[in-house]
Amino acid sequence: MKAIAVEPGAGKPELVERPRPNPGPGEALVRTLRVGVDGTDHEVIAGHHGDLPDEADRLVLGHEAVGVVEDPNGTALEAGQVVVPTVRRRPNGVDNEYFERGEPDMAPAGEYVERGIVGADGFMAEYFVSPADALVPVPEAYASLGFLVEPISISEKALEHALASRSAFDWTLDSGLVLGNGSLGLITLAMLEMSDLQSTYCLGRRDRPDPTIEIIEELGGTYIDSRETPVSEVADAYEGMDLVYEATGYAKHAFETVDALAPNGVGVLLGVPDDWNFEVDGGRLHRELVLHNKALLGTVNSHRGHFEAAVDTLTQLPEWFTDDLVTGVYGLEEFDRAFETGDDVIKTAVEFSSR
Repeated sequence: MKAIAVEPGAGKPELVERPRPNPGPGEALVRTLRVGVDGTDHEVIAGHHGDLPDEADRLVLGHEAVGVVEDPNGTALEAGQVVVPTVRRRPNGVDNEYFERGEPDMAPAGEYVERGIVGADGFMAEYFVSPADALVPVPEAYASLGFLVEPISISEKALEHALASRSAFDWTLDSGLVLGNGSLGLITLAMLEMSDLQSTYCLGRRDRPDPTIEIIEELGGTYIDSRETPVSEVADAYEGMDLVYEATGYAKHAFETVDALAPNGVGVLLGVPDDWNFEVDGGRLHRELVLHNKALLGTVNSHRGHFEAAVDTLTQLPEWFTDDLVTGVYGLEEFDRAFETGDDVIKTAVEFSSR
């Protein structure tokens, strides 16, 4: 079968031949429909993130997949069922406490592998196998958009944890700021709009006209150009934010988020920056956190419950939004186009087969 793989650091994915996998006990064989491309894939391609499977020279890419059950292999799944795979798997197939309690997303490094990212081949292949309990059903009508479930699940977890951090007292989420106008940032902004916040904002570095700015404003959000209003000045220029969602990987934003928050606000960090030494006034930021009951938390990955919530969210997103968000779906004959970047590219996917 055909697969898309990369030698980390080589800078370019390639089409390779791999044996069609056979499902083991408790696993199902899935025929891949589409696999999304995101910033993590580009980091893996560049060699800045991820690890090869043991004794492998290439990694099959892809962690945002949707497919159709080809062979249920005695599991409770049904042939022809549309499913989305979760990403984290047991290291060497061995259970640990995080997997036993259904929280693989909370496992530290070394206690998991991630399909298409760390230590395990991904889903950019014509077929893949997966444990049945890691395959989440998706309504037939959303088969073409199922690759969006994984990124939505990331925000489901992030927002769940942010809200949980404020649950010990009377707190209302009225204002939200998303840092980053890439596909994940836009998805999160749409989710915040669905939650009926009084005001939403999205920060980026784009000049008008720009498709992401048009989406932000069509959703009802306010676009903030960070070149004109840095994150640290947002509270003075607009308002203090109850929630700041950071999806840029720009290390300074983690500290500037403290200034952007309103008293009792929470900032949730998702970006993974490179090493970078710079000066901050640690004492002032410490005081802001303590004296104004602010919180910062980090989050990565998601578990099955978040995927199930993401499926429900996907069915509620406006059709115009998903139409504008997905700017390209490419077959194997032109798969390299799915990895192109540019101001007119928001979200792309590789199509391996049709429903």
